[in-house]
Amino acid sequence: MAGLIKKTTGLVGLAVSHNAHERLAILYSKILGSVQTMPQDAAYRKYTEQLIKDRLQHVETEPDVQKLEEKINCGQIEEVIFQAECELALSRKMLTWKPWEPLIEEPPANQWKWPI
Repeated sequence: MAGLIKKTTGLVGLAVSHNAHERLAILYSKILGSVQTMPQDAAYRKYTEQLIKDRLQHVETEPDVQKLEEKINCGQIEEVIFQAECELALSRKMLTWKPWEPLIEEPPANQWKWPI
């Protein structure tokens, strides 16, 4: 976890993370555990699992926070942590919603037509 220690993120309400690698590794492990209970052919599982495994590999192999931010390329590491927290919450909601199951009833004929 080499690199300079920054004093602020410059973003209101987003504090500097002093243990970013540890926090991300925990969050990514929890996300992977959550999506592994979904069907293997579920689109959300496939794409989320692929993205999270890629990011987890970066977290495990890159000790420098600034270089890790560059490799993940989604803003400051604190923003990446916030994104991971949101993804974990979403993955748990997806288990409740089960979007991979067939519809209970057919949608109305013009539901996806615009303008009507």
